[in-house]
Amino acid sequence: MTALSHLDSKGKAKMVDVTAKTPSVREAVAAGVVVMLPETAALISSQGLPKGDVFGVAKIAAIMAAKKTGDLIPLCHPLELTDVDVRFECDVKRGEIRIEAKVKSLGRTGVEMEAMTAVSMAALTIYDMCKAADRGMVISEIKLMEKRGGKSGVFVRKG
Repeated sequence: MTALSHLDSKGKAKMVDVTAKTPSVREAVAAGVVVMLPETAALISSQGLPKGDVFGVAKIAAIMAAKKTGDLIPLCHPLELTDVDVRFECDVKRGEIRIEAKVKSLGRTGVEMEAMTAVSMAALTIYDMCKAADRGMVISEIKLMEKRGGKSGVFVRKG
């Protein structure tokens, strides 16, 4: 197992020094699911909720969150992102919305946390916009699907 990079020799939290790293194209894809009543998914899909376009608002929230990850997670570096793409797939019959965020940067450190933060905020925004119709929604399965770039190379989740 690799040593934790955010701890110093005494086990205290520290920001990783990336000064000497060579900038490279970094890319990460994260995904998550919001489970709800099929009726709620149908309302979202038909834009029948009083708060408006759920996917449009959730996409903007996800992009904003990705850009603010360094402010939200204590030891994350503030990054200059070059692209954030957020997609939604709604399965009305199952009452599920799958969220996927792809984040890119040209930098010295990866964008995994930015991708997962984007998915998290999209899911929370969906919950917020739909809670009047369905308070039983569940946000789940937020995970890194793949990452590219940097010294550690490529990671692709199996299954």
